[in-house]
Amino acid sequence: MSRSAGIHHITAIAGEPKRHVRFYRDILGLRLVKRTVNFDDPSTWHLYYGDENGSPGTALTFFVWEELPSGRHGSGEPQEIAFAVPAPALEFWRKQLSDHGISHKDAPARFGEQVIAFADADGHKLELVGSDAAARIPGWSNGDIPAEHAIRGFHGITLEVSNPATTARVLTEIFGFEPVGINGDRHRFVSKGAEIGTIVDLRVTPGAVRASQGTGTVHHVAFRASGDEQEMELRKRVIELGLRPTEQVSRHYFRSVYFREPNGILFEIATDDPGFAVDEPKEKLGDRIMLPPWYEQHRQQIVAALPALE
Repeated sequence: MSRSAGIHHITAIAGEPKRHVRFYRDILGLRLVKRTVNFDDPSTWHLYYGDENGSPGTALTFFVWEELPSGRHGSGEPQEIAFAVPAPALEFWRKQLSDHGISHKDAPARFGEQVIAFADADGHKLELVGSDAAARIPGWSNGDIPAEHAIRGFHGITLEVSNPATTARVLTEIFGFEPVGINGDRHRFVSKGAEIGTIVDLRVTPGAVRASQGTGTVHHVAFRASGDEQEMELRKRVIELGLRPTEQVSRHYFRSVYFREPNGILFEIATDDPGFAVDEPKEKLGDRIMLPPWYEQHRQQIVAALPALE
C-alpha cells in the first residue's frame, strides 16, 4: 500500500487583510508565495504562505473574507496549527512574539518536544514546536527572521473530534499514517514519508460544543499525493471506506479530491505537482496577482474588487 507523505497544505479563513499579511509574512517570517483569488469566489483573496518554494508540507493558505463572522472552536474541527522550528530557536521566538505584543505561553512538553502556544488576531490557534527534524532542514530568511530560526513548515495539526476511532481509520487505511502513542488526551499518528508535515494528533475534549466555521477557523486539511496515479489510488480507498469523494478538481498549482471524514472535517487529497512556479519564477513568487487562465479575461474587474493587502 502506498502512503501519503503527510500534510500537503492547510487552508484557513482570515479577516482583515492588512493585519493578516503583516502577521504571517512580517512577524512569523513566512514567504507569501502566491497572491491569487478563491477559485470558487474570485471576489476574495486566496493567499498562500510557506517556505521559499511553498513546498508541500509548508503551505498555509487563507481565504480572506473581511465581512465573515468569527467561527467557533469545538468538536469536528482542525484546531492547533503547529509549525516546526529547531529547538534552540524557541527562545528567539519567545522574544519575537513578546516584542510584537503577541500573548504566548509554554504549553506542557508533548511527546518529548517543547511547545509555544499563541494565536493570531483572528483567533487561529497556533503553535511552535521544537523539532529535531526541523533542525535538519535548511531555513529560509525573509530578511528579518534569521534563517537558523525560521519556521521550516508544519510540525502537524490537531483535530478535535468526538469519535477518534473513525478518523483514525481514515488516517491509517487511506493515507497510511501509523499510530505512535498517546500523550494525555492526544492520540498521535505519523506519516513516515517526509521530514515535515507528518503529524496528526486526534483529541477528544469532553463536553466540547460543535465547531462552526468562520473567521479564525481552519477550512480544510490537505494530504499529499505524489501525482495523479497515487491520488486516484487514495480516492479509491476513500470510496472503499464508505465515504464520498469528489471528482478530481484542478487548482492550477495542484489537483484536488475532497471528502468529509466521519467527524465532519473536510479533507483534501492534493498532488505535489506542478507547484507554485508553474506561472511565475521562483524568485518572483508572490510578487503579483496571479489568476488561473479561465479568469484572465476578467483580470481588471477582479483585481479592482480585491481589498488592499498593504
